[in-house]
Amino acid sequence: MLSFKNNRTILIISASIVILLVAFALLRDTSEPASLAKIAKLVKTQQVENVIACDTHYYFETADKLYSIPISQVSPRLLKNYSVQVHKDNRYLLYIALFIILIGAFSYALRYFIKQREQTETLPFQPTSSPSSDDSTLLEPVDSDVTFDDIGGITDVKEELQEIIDFLKNSSRFTSFGARMPRGVLLVGPPGVGKTMIAKAVAAEAGVPFYYQSAASFVQIYVGMGAKRVHELFSAAKNNAPSIIFIDEIDAVGKERDGNRSDEREATLNQLLTEMDGFEDSSGVIVVAATNKIEVLDAALLRAGRFDRRVFVELPTPTERASILNKYLAKVPNTLDVDEIVTMSVGFNGASLATLVNEAALLALRLKEPQVTMEHFYAVKDKVAYGKKKLQILTETQKKFRARYLAAKAVMAQNHQLPFEKVMLSSETIKPQLGSPLIKSEIQAHIKVLLAGLVGCDIRFDEHASNAQTDLKQAKKLALDMIEKFGMGQSVVGTSREEVEILDLLYKEVHTELITYEKAINTIESVLLEKEAITQEDVEKIVG
Repeated sequence: MLSFKNNRTILIISASIVILLVAFALLRDTSEPASLAKIAKLVKTQQVENVIACDTHYYFETADKLYSIPISQVSPRLLKNYSVQVHKDNRYLLYIALFIILIGAFSYALRYFIKQREQTETLPFQPTSSPSSDDSTLLEPVDSDVTFDDIGGITDVKEELQEIIDFLKNSSRFTSFGARMPRGVLLVGPPGVGKTMIAKAVAAEAGVPFYYQSAASFVQIYVGMGAKRVHELFSAAKNNAPSIIFIDEIDAVGKERDGNRSDEREATLNQLLTEMDGFEDSSGVIVVAATNKIEVLDAALLRAGRFDRRVFVELPTPTERASILNKYLAKVPNTLDVDEIVTMSVGFNGASLATLVNEAALLALRLKEPQVTMEHFYAVKDKVAYGKKKLQILTETQKKFRARYLAAKAVMAQNHQLPFEKVMLSSETIKPQLGSPLIKSEIQAHIKVLLAGLVGCDIRFDEHASNAQTDLKQAKKLALDMIEKFGMGQSVVGTSREEVEILDLLYKEVHTELITYEKAINTIESVLLEKEAITQEDVEKIVG
């Protein structure tokens, strides 16, 4: 195919050259300029056979030559014995045709070179001419100029990753003590919380090369290409160790395998697992990956020796939102009360806070205001909240329902000793771990936690919000699994009627338990409304 394209190009260029040569031959004036005396002598000696008049010249044709002289120099008396042929000069048509040919040839050549350049630039990994050459040398690390000082909040995350930075700066200190760093760090959190910026900050703080790659770019339509790219990426990082590999949205390639298919994505995942297994403790390469769907990742990725350290990046707390806003407002003229913006921005992530400040600044410029005010923020709040991101922004009433909902779930989880890390007003779930194998009492405890939110709201407000649908759906699924899959109903082969009975029974038990802990629920509810977050340790102290 490539040879055909080259031959076609050669034919087009050759044809253009031939056309140019023919046009030059046709357009070239072959006459010999002559003086008036020369022409008069030719006329007097009767050597002129034909006289041709054009726009600017007379042409005198003899037996062996053609002479030309400007019309202004010839007297009509000189031509009285000749029948002058009038010839219109149509050479301008040839000039136009020649110009079109030249433009066409130039356009074709320009398109050809642009296409070749685009094909070269869009290949993230360029193959070399020699099969034995090292493809990894063609991969260049990304320059990271982001530091932790540029990222507001995430105090817990900074402390967690500081150890990784120390290892990259002075790995011998750890290896001499017999310790090794995690080979992989998984950043887990919703979109817009700054997972990519955190990875870049780690690389900048450690002063090491940073290799960025989106997992989606590994998956190719050609079998084997994804695995090849993974190998080249890891080879480049090893050759420039110590270094960091950052794989964004790893769930695009790392979804759980079902064993029923063997496609390009699974081949790429297998190559990724193999490369991470091939690390030596002293390689100095750390893989950082980001995802907001840890539940869909293959178990092989999460086992020890691969992504064995997980860092959860949550939506910013009020203190962290204030820190982020102060950084963005530093360059914007204002006399704002940051705490007021913090109060109105519950549920905003770092990216949406940046957008909020920027939109407010743009609105102030459009209105030709000297500085940004709270009115500008309130004016653009809905645009940011319900635009592309569609973030959930809570009214005061919704906050009260959410706080009550989460407080009841936290108390129920603590009462049944189900571990969780933190309860946040910006999230509807607390996600206690559901282990395996599953015991009947443990499943019932999880169902109780899922029902606790709506029961708590029913006790307090005599109604609950629509956000209970997700928990209620999971509770129904667990109850159905107990009957149909696990044989935990009244008989080994249960009936659908038992699902309703189980849920009704557990609802009543949750109702009784929550009335007993009403005071603790109220206290946790107040903390959530004030601080927007509470840890399990604090819940344990309150529940007593």
